[in-house]
Amino acid sequence: MAVDFALSAEQEALRDTVAAALGAEAPISYVRRMIDVERGFTDELWAKVADLGWLGLLVPEAHGGLGLGLVDLAVVQEEMGKALFPGPYLSSAVMATSAALALGATDLLPALAAGERRGTLALEELSQGDPLGGLTTTAVRSGDGWVLDGLKPVVLDGHTADWAIVVAQAEGGLGAFLVEQPAAELVPTLDVTRKVARLELRQTPARRLGPEGDQSGILRRVVDDVTVALAAETVGACDQAFREAVDYAQHRVQFDRPIARFQVIRHKAVDMLHELELARVGILYTAWASDVDDPQREMAVAMSKGFVGEASVFITEQDIQIHGGMGFTWDVDAHLFYRRVKQNDLLLGHQAWHRQRLADLVLASG
Repeated sequence: MAVDFALSAEQEALRDTVAAALGAEAPISYVRRMIDVERGFTDELWAKVADLGWLGLLVPEAHGGLGLGLVDLAVVQEEMGKALFPGPYLSSAVMATSAALALGATDLLPALAAGERRGTLALEELSQGDPLGGLTTTAVRSGDGWVLDGLKPVVLDGHTADWAIVVAQAEGGLGAFLVEQPAAELVPTLDVTRKVARLELRQTPARRLGPEGDQSGILRRVVDDVTVALAAETVGACDQAFREAVDYAQHRVQFDRPIARFQVIRHKAVDMLHELELARVGILYTAWASDVDDPQREMAVAMSKGFVGEASVFITEQDIQIHGGMGFTWDVDAHLFYRRVKQNDLLLGHQAWHRQRLADLVLASG
């Protein structure tokens, strides 16, 4: 089947709307202010995002959302990446919403779409590689409910979320459990523009979500789709880093001419653009593959995350290099883009693990 990578008129309009709104409501000055704010966002901006319908982008219309797909989400996420959006959009509107939808917890969706409540997904632990591998958090029946024990050291916006879907080892395999008011502890991370919390579970009451038995298949699909959204955000950050590098090169004068005229700078810019466009096409293909449930979907996810991880670090590093000594200072935004993409590379499986996964899938298909 041929794939048209051109966005539809509606998707282009969505991109323009998101770009304009973020430019007006969440410029880089806002992002920098939120670095020192524990919550990481303002209620005014969150209400604006809710009014625009973005919080319900993945939520079916029957539950108060827009009922759109992963390609549409990739469009929004790319613009979020360009803006280094600091609020809990990824954790609530993407991660928590995707998990609740896949698990059939439709009662959680209307409040998420309306912005009345915020959720997050407590998944990753200290093991390396597969984000679903090596989980040690346990869920045990207690009366009519469950209690959880374990540690989730990387929970996006876990300190402000109204609830968290926690993935734990249970009877028969992995399961998902709803924890109200997780009140996780805010922790410092490389990406200062995104809030991350540490959730310690000690006989914590929870409600099981989804079907009985092992939910590994359901959770794998959730992780894959969220990975696509995360990678689309990374591409957006790379796009903005590239644009800022080119703009600086055109205005920075050295030896009586803009440094953009120097061959070494031109080579850097071309290499950046090459990696950027390949990453963007890969993400759009992967999002499409998920929307249509293409047989190559899993390979596409592994290929895209692996490639985008390496490409994004290269692009944002070159942005810093083109800025020269200024690029290493706090006042220049280059380091903020590097921080975002480097941490994104580590989330939901490092690039090396995704390459290994791709190799395993290719060999298994042969």
